[in-house]
Amino acid sequence: MLTDYHLHLRPDEDHTTFGRFFNAANVERYRAAADEAGIEELGVAEHVYRFRQALDLWRHQLWLENAVDDLDEYCDFVRSTSLRLGIECDFIPGAEGRTAAMLEARDFDYVVGSVHFVGEGDAAVDHDGFDVWEGGGDAEEIWTRYFDHFGRCARSGLFDILAHPDLVKVWGRDRRPLPEGDLRRFYEPAVEAIVAGGSAVELSTAGLRKPVGELYPARAFAELVVEAGVPFALSSDAHVPEQVGFRYADALAFLEELGVEEIAVFEGRRRRLEPLGARVG
Repeated sequence: MLTDYHLHLRPDEDHTTFGRFFNAANVERYRAAADEAGIEELGVAEHVYRFRQALDLWRHQLWLENAVDDLDEYCDFVRSTSLRLGIECDFIPGAEGRTAAMLEARDFDYVVGSVHFVGEGDAAVDHDGFDVWEGGGDAEEIWTRYFDHFGRCARSGLFDILAHPDLVKVWGRDRRPLPEGDLRRFYEPAVEAIVAGGSAVELSTAGLRKPVGELYPARAFAELVVEAGVPFALSSDAHVPEQVGFRYADALAFLEELGVEEIAVFEGRRRRLEPLGARVG
């Protein structure tokens, strides 16, 4: 089986509307792309900050500007389609209880947990408008902050899949510095937290579209995930239909090299493992 659980029907554009992208015709475009790639399970996981209910969790400027949709209307729409129902939910320290209540009140098939913001002025590791690196930044300190947040996210037990687990590398070494030395000092405690929380880890091809030019997670990180017996979920983080199953051949080759033969599949927030599928393109 092949899956793509992390995709967005609504692109990152200003002034978009719910009806423009949450409609049967747009779903069919994504479904056709998935069929072409041999992807059986396709699920949507829109950013939580798109929904008004998310303002009960956090009132960051980006969220205030984008929280225009109704979460229940979104859930109802996705349930009327062939897509699995998911959501990409940022981990907000201190809002764990409110996050759990919001998620548990809806019948998601899975919840994708992510870390974009790392505190100190609500700065983000991957957003130009709230760039944690602005004005220069110490790589060791920023990576430490990111993986501290990621570890808390993983241990929270709130999420079924942990998205792009080393997102902090997104800009690549040419645009943002990497810490010196063996990066496993960040990965090892992260994997301990993942095991404690019980989530699957996303293998995402989105990094191949970014300046870093590699999969999430990095090979050394992924090797530790495999050693710990943690399953992978497969995704592209598509924001347009053309990105569905993006470079899955690379992902499948990577998983084969790691000896991974099964992937995580979700329904009703229950996880099972299925044999990793074959056809791409």
